[in-house]
Amino acid sequence: MTLANPLLARWKGRQVLTSESRPRVAVVTGASSGIGKATAEALAAQGFRIIAHGRDAGRCASAEADIRKSSTSGDVTMLRADLSLMADAARLADEITGLTDRVDVLVNNAGGMASELVLTSEGNDANFAGNHLGPFLLTNRLLPLLRRAAQDAPAGSVRIVNTSSDASEMIEGIDFDDMQQLGDWSSGYAYCGSKLANVLHAHALAGMLASDGIIAHSVHPGTADSNFFSTMGEETRRYADTLDKITNEEGADTVVWLATAEEPGQCSGLYWHKRELRTPNPLVDDADYIARFWTASEELANQVNTV
Repeated sequence: MTLANPLLARWKGRQVLTSESRPRVAVVTGASSGIGKATAEALAAQGFRIIAHGRDAGRCASAEADIRKSSTSGDVTMLRADLSLMADAARLADEITGLTDRVDVLVNNAGGMASELVLTSEGNDANFAGNHLGPFLLTNRLLPLLRRAAQDAPAGSVRIVNTSSDASEMIEGIDFDDMQQLGDWSSGYAYCGSKLANVLHAHALAGMLASDGIIAHSVHPGTADSNFFSTMGEETRRYADTLDKITNEEGADTVVWLATAEEPGQCSGLYWHKRELRTPNPLVDDADYIARFWTASEELANQVNTV
């Protein structure tokens, strides 16, 4: 098969098998379009077994067909879930567990920016929940599969990658008494807070999973020309229209590199852009803040148990 896209072609054939010569398994959320889809296609071209996630039925069907075209293993599954709902995130984790006993790569890519506050049936801000709480819960539920993969995988090859944004750098912090800012909500602040949460999440995971040999990183992929901007408010969208944009494949490049290349497997808990280290929000260096962040996230995400 000839791959017309050079950024996709560069990854083809670079698959590393487990010690049992089985294709590695990659879970990619938000893979029905944009950077997530480009990431899934690139990993599929390496021979990964792909378990992809999306929300919209039509986009999921189209993306699954495209990812399958890129696949060298032919093993592609697309699952649907709304990660703004903790019950759906938990169900997605159960479905993934029913499909595989191991996950070698988890890419938490799903996310967006809302123009207005929408409360879910579980009482959460749909935007913050979809960007952070759902992926947080999904990751926690998939840790046994990641640990299982790490038992017989090459050191540093089992990875978690969180797609964040430079918006994570534009906020002084998160109010743990009102983590979703429901008392004083604004679109920009909510988005910045959720993207900071992605960085804090990866940093916390790195420390927690070091003894398991599991790597966790976060990434600012750049401003990609995708449907990400379709949900923004008019003023924000006008500003976004003035920005130079990269392709989805260019945005996915560092994500795929973090998931598969040798260099990022030799460190953990860092924040990247264009395959280079980028200075994160200074709060990542505050161990007490990270601990409080984890506790507050658990309290909100675990409300699934009462739904």
